[in-house]
Amino acid sequence: MTTRHLRRRDTTGLLGEPALLGIYLNDHLAGATVGARLIRRITGAHQGTPAAPELARLTTEIAEDRRALMNVMGSLGVPVRRAKLVLGWAAELLGRLKPNGRLVRRSPLSSVIELEAMMLGVEGKAACWRTLRRLAERERRLDGARLDALLDRAAAQSRLLEELRVRAVDDIIGIP
Repeated sequence: MTTRHLRRRDTTGLLGEPALLGIYLNDHLAGATVGARLIRRITGAHQGTPAAPELARLTTEIAEDRRALMNVMGSLGVPVRRAKLVLGWAAELLGRLKPNGRLVRRSPLSSVIELEAMMLGVEGKAACWRTLRRLAERERRLDGARLDALLDRAAAQSRLLEELRVRAVDDIIGIP
């Protein structure tokens, strides 16, 4: 190892370049911000439906997961980059402009597409928890048991989103 490499090495032992961890976690925080906004919108669109209680619980959990990520960042001394959060918020707003076959009102297809987007987000979140879990093996500021619980919750969220997606598809194609 060169002296230059040693100087650039993360003093916490987390990554070879500490800036990369900050970028990684801030990217995931931006994604979590998008996901929290999207699940609130989905939940609002399904008020009064059989899926409403499940979506309300999911909305709460996803907001808690976002806060958990911010807590991890704080524990590791990783600053929140507000610019990335603003970009995530703007991306979520732009995502609403997608064509859905309807000009004025919500298309039934919107639920399917939004649930699939949430599934991708939850899978990305689970990947972040797995990465942090690996780091927890050598970084005492990370709580491995808490990360395991977050991973388990992400798996349950993924299963629920798939169930809701299938129901939404069945509604579109007329399967009772």
